[in-house]
Parts: sequence; structure tokens; C-alpha cells
Amino acid sequence: MKISVIIPALNEKEVIEKTLREIVKVPGTEVIVSDGGSTDGTLEVSANVARIVTSRPGRGIQMNAGASVASGDVLLFLHADTLLPENWEEKLLSAMSDEGVVGGAFTLSIDSARLFHKIIAAAANIRSRVTGIHYGDQGIFVKRSVFDKIGGFKDIPIMEDVDLMRRLKKVGTVVMLKDKVATSARRWDKEGAVHATIRNWLLITLYYMGVAPERLYKLYKMIR
Repeated sequence: MKISVIIPALNEKEVIEKTLREIVKVPGTEVIVSDGGSTDGTLEVSANVARIVTSRPGRGIQMNAGASVASGDVLLFLHADTLLPENWEEKLLSAMSDEGVVGGAFTLSIDSARLFHKIIAAAANIRSRVTGIHYGDQGIFVKRSVFDKIGGFKDIPIMEDVDLMRRLKKVGTVVMLKDKVATSARRWDKEGAVHATIRNWLLITLYYMGVAPERLYKLYKMIR
């Protein structure tokens, strides 16, 4: 099976180069950067090692655009600031060789020595294992045939990863690999770790209560 790594990006020059450098160490891996209108040099940095596609901004929209040109049997959607673990491709392909497995994600770690960041990651991993719902910063992977069958990501402004996972669980087994991705702590550092965590819990709770993603996005912008 061939893997296509799809990275949605919007002004990610400061972090995407390191992410790409690690991915291209694996021979035969297709790398696609789906750009939503970067103006900071992201495209110039990425073009050296990845195929570039462009689309309207929006993570779900950009990931669908990347998937539309991908040639892999397995699609791995990766954030620009997330580093994959050692031998990630072997672990991923081993899991996906099971016919009943349709997709999954890695275990989350936050690239920080701070105790609170470790607690956030641990809580997120417990939630993921209990619910079987994995978030985009864990590196979501899915069989291409299944991704096409369920219609890819929905064109919604937020919760596109959760929505995809909920639909994946209806058609097969979703796994969570023990191997850890390392996601940058920049979002928590910029917004305040406590504030960002409470806000995220609030948004996901409201989503499960049936609040539309469009309304959630407006709330997110208000309390960001």
C-alpha cells in the first residue's frame, strides 16, 4: 500500500519545513501540501519536497483538495506543526493491512516539557481511547476507498475531524496507534493553556449536544 501525506497549510513557514523534512525520509511516500492562501513563504519552502495544491481556506476544504490529487491507498492527514514518530509508516501500514480497519490516528504528545501540557495530552488520549474519536492533531489516517465512499471531509468551519471520525466508525474499525506524534505547544502557549483547554471542552460538548458547526465557529471566534 502507498501512503499519501496531506498537510493543510496557511502561513506555516516557521513549522512546516521541519515536518516535511522528516516525512520525506521515507522513500515512496507522496507528500501533498494543500495551501489556503499563504503569503509568508510556505509555498516556496514546501515546493522543494511536496506537491502543492491550492484551495479556499478551511481545513476540511483544503484536506479534500489534497485528497483529490492523491494517489495513495492510504491518506494521512497531518497538521503542519506535527511530527510523526519513528517508523511511523511501518506501524500505520501494519494496522491498515487488517481488512476490518478503515482508519485511525496516533497517540498524542505535545512537544513541551511543561507538566500541564503533559496532562492535556494524557487527558486527550484517554478521551480518544474511550470514545474512539480522534482529533486532527493526532494525525488521522484512512483508507482511500473508504474516504471516497463516505464523501471525505464535510465543508464545515470546525469539527471536521470529529465529524469524519464519527462517520468512519459506522463503516469499520478505527484504531489508535500507541506510537506518539509530537504536536507543537504553540497554540496552547499563544492562547493560554487553561483557556484553550476549557474552550475546546466547551465546544466539543456543545457539538455533541447538536449545536451546528457554523454556530460553534462563531462562538470559537468570540472566545478565542
